[in-house]
Amino acid sequence: MYRKILLASVGAIALTGSAAFAADLPSRAPPPVYLPPPPIFTWTGIYIGGQIGYAWGNGANNFNGFDPFFDSGTFLNSSVGGTPNGVIGGAHVGYNYQINQWVLGLEGTVDGTSLSNTAVAVFPDGSNLQANSTADIQGSIRGRLGIAWDRALIYATGGVAFGGFNTNVSLNGTGPAGTPFSANGSVSSTRTGWTVGGGIDYAVTNNWWIFAEYRYTNFGSISENNFGTLPGGFVLNGSRQIQQNQVQVGFSYKFDMFNPYPVVAKY
Repeated sequence: MYRKILLASVGAIALTGSAAFAADLPSRAPPPVYLPPPPIFTWTGIYIGGQIGYAWGNGANNFNGFDPFFDSGTFLNSSVGGTPNGVIGGAHVGYNYQINQWVLGLEGTVDGTSLSNTAVAVFPDGSNLQANSTADIQGSIRGRLGIAWDRALIYATGGVAFGGFNTNVSLNGTGPAGTPFSANGSVSSTRTGWTVGGGIDYAVTNNWWIFAEYRYTNFGSISENNFGTLPGGFVLNGSRQIQQNQVQVGFSYKFDMFNPYPVVAKY
């Protein structure tokens, strides 16, 4: 009897010790879920966007000619200034490539404008001329060079500019024997010029940025000579210089061509 009690006690102690030993063993919980780190920001990539702003121009209207019917012939010469101005806005597409802090890029833009100006010239013989000019659409292809401080990019830009210009001309004068006459014409032309400027981009996310930009553009000169049929011997020629300043703000969306991740060891 005593022997049975002793064996039962030894068995109970063994079971209790085994349970306590098992409780001290380390548990094997499932490993944590691996989450990749967020991508490092880069200016490299293709982007598209839109812009809107204000543009104003300068450059004189120059008219010269000859009126054979006034005081035995009068040479006509007048220079009339003008400051066309209006809203300018459109879309752009480009590509940036970042090397350390330097960012190289190429960008193309298309803008519609409301720029317009009317110039009036009055000559000594009493004749007068009115020329109304408008610029409906413009575009540019430009290179960009900038330096980046993380999400801020300051850049310079320059390249080729294109513009479409329309001019409506009306001329009122005096012909033979004091007979008044009038002539009207329209001139449409596309000019190629150059543009330079600079601006700043700021990335609000890895894909979206906002910007502000200033550019100066010179389109050269356009002809304003199409006056229709003039009385015999009456000659008048005109031309206008087109120089433009513009300030614009806008936004861009960059498409990720790749997502560079930092090297992280996994265990």
